[in-house]
Amino acid sequence: MECAILAGMEKKSGKPVRTMLDRDAWIKAAVAVLAEHGADGLRVEVLAKRLGVTKGSFYWHFKDRRDLLDEVLALWKDGRIRDIRKQTQAEPGGEVAALLHTIEVYSSARNRKGIAIEAAVRDWARRDAQAVAAVDEVDAERLACACRLFLACGLDRHEAEARSVLLYAYVFGASMMRFGAFTSDVASLKAWIAGLIAPQLQRSAPVAPGDAT
Repeated sequence: MECAILAGMEKKSGKPVRTMLDRDAWIKAAVAVLAEHGADGLRVEVLAKRLGVTKGSFYWHFKDRRDLLDEVLALWKDGRIRDIRKQTQAEPGGEVAALLHTIEVYSSARNRKGIAIEAAVRDWARRDAQAVAAVDEVDAERLACACRLFLACGLDRHEAEARSVLLYAYVFGASMMRFGAFTSDVASLKAWIAGLIAPQLQRSAPVAPGDAT
């Protein structure tokens, strides 16, 4: 209410109207900065300049910088867990398709922003206990969801757990690499690797790239 009154007074006075931001706007801006500059870029003055407001606006919504950082981590963690559960939902008989879809989503060039945020949060976790806790929770959910799919395919728990770790080790490792100078058939390589991780359990071995007829 106070913000609306202030804006109305400024309109009547002919002065420039201030941009009134809510808490979510600061958090979304922080996520964008995180993807571009890492956690070290999450400074109040940087965000205020990006949003075109004064630092004083920040303290209307947050107790301090740590308050904002915790909200950024919570947004990332909750969003990741929600997406993981959605990606790994499968009707009986659709488990392999769900696994292959998960591999495709993470290794797709369309996911560059998500991977940038992921990398920034993981780097942040090297020196921040709250970030460590968020990453641990997300990784545990990722592996548990993948493991459930492998178990539903009939694998024993040891192999299901191993394939779950292999799946995410591959997609995150691949996301850090560029293959263009190595091969012109990246799609075929990725499909073959996906077939190793999530085989059709396992009536036939995946065909190596170049061996298909």
